[in-house]
Amino acid sequence: MKLPYAEPFKTKMVESIRLSSKSERQDWIEKAGYNLFNLHSDQVFIDLLTDSGTGAMSDKQWGALMTGDESYAGSSSYFRLKNTIKSLTGFDYFLPTHQGRAAENVLFSAILKEGDLIPGNAHFDTTKGHIEFRKAHAVDCTVRSAYDTESPDPFKGNIDLNLLEDVLKNNPIEKIPVVIVTLTCNTTGGQPVSMENLKGVYHLTQKYGTRVFFDSARFAENAYFIKEREEAYRNITIREIIKEMYTYADGMTMSSKKDGIVNIGGFIAFKEKDWFEKATTYNIMFEGFITYGGMAGRDMNSLAQGLMEATGYEYLESRISQVAYLGKKLTDYGIPVQKPYGGHAIFVNAGKFLSKVPREEFPAQTLAIELYLEAGVRAVEIGAIMADRDPDTKKNRYPELVMVRLAIPRRVYSNNHMDVVAAALSNIYERRDQITRGVKILKEAPILRHFTVKLAPVEKNTE
Repeated sequence: MKLPYAEPFKTKMVESIRLSSKSERQDWIEKAGYNLFNLHSDQVFIDLLTDSGTGAMSDKQWGALMTGDESYAGSSSYFRLKNTIKSLTGFDYFLPTHQGRAAENVLFSAILKEGDLIPGNAHFDTTKGHIEFRKAHAVDCTVRSAYDTESPDPFKGNIDLNLLEDVLKNNPIEKIPVVIVTLTCNTTGGQPVSMENLKGVYHLTQKYGTRVFFDSARFAENAYFIKEREEAYRNITIREIIKEMYTYADGMTMSSKKDGIVNIGGFIAFKEKDWFEKATTYNIMFEGFITYGGMAGRDMNSLAQGLMEATGYEYLESRISQVAYLGKKLTDYGIPVQKPYGGHAIFVNAGKFLSKVPREEFPAQTLAIELYLEAGVRAVEIGAIMADRDPDTKKNRYPELVMVRLAIPRRVYSNNHMDVVAAALSNIYERRDQITRGVKILKEAPILRHFTVKLAPVEKNTE
């Protein structure tokens, strides 16, 4: 008999959680302005809002944390992290930052100017926010299959090379300082980018005289998918795949709170010294000295250990198998989700799920609220609220695909928790035809509004 699968770890500590009553949740979500970001953590039973900084560190990471060097300059923890990044990516130059959006802030402060164009594969919210804050423009060059949730395309994170070349050849190249490739592509469902596509993007940037950076928050998960889905890499190790991936990049930003399996931290790494030197000034201004950059030595130590754990095949197999477990449960219930299942989350097609809710009433946010009311599960809208308003027309942008993301923290929940999530969504799906009205915006910020937006049900008088 073949042995059944078991996770490659055992539990050393637990944290209690409580399932509240529906009346409690109704009161809490109303007081939160129907924005799940405003809920207190103890009001949530299963928290799938994000996989960022929510993972469980290993005993070796906790041990590394205790031996961190807190020297202001030249910390041994900095050099440990630097050497780990070099061994994985081949990049010689790196700047630590306190998290991923800080890395974007430093990089874009150094290289972006008003009117620039930044092509990429469905830029995520903070990336697009940093670009538009500087009055530059994010240009989406994602492959069309990404917007068909039933398409079996194994690499829906790919950039459409024809679209990218059109942007590069039809605009002054000095207005396109960089192409951003997000690994995996969060906005399209945690979908991977193939090695072939990475090569193609790099070839085009070399041809037209610009650069390419990887948003590397989930680079290890991307490498796993390359190994599993790209025939030429079946017998190549994860770390060998990662090393090759970064030969097709000029640099990277990293939110270490994802595939670094830490609670805080990030960095920028560079192939060449020129942009490193430009960014250094901004890193010192915004983050800290170049050998700590907003991170404590203990956090750099635990990140160095986490990067090595996250690039192990057994860990990645366990991680992505749990995501697929939830995806399969939902598919069996007939719930429309992005397929093939992605790396860090399952994305529910909210437009198809709540087809009677008008797009102007934000069906993805409506579904996320319903899920919380049903079972205390917190998820996040990847739809029109997150898409923000067009910076020029000030009108709402309505993405072609609006989804609810169920982001699974690393090494935190069991498959029993996934069963609860699936059953809750199944219950809502059974009564989906009764949900015909959504929510409206009462108050919003001019950029990245989804974090602080205040909402109300459409049918309720909010005067």
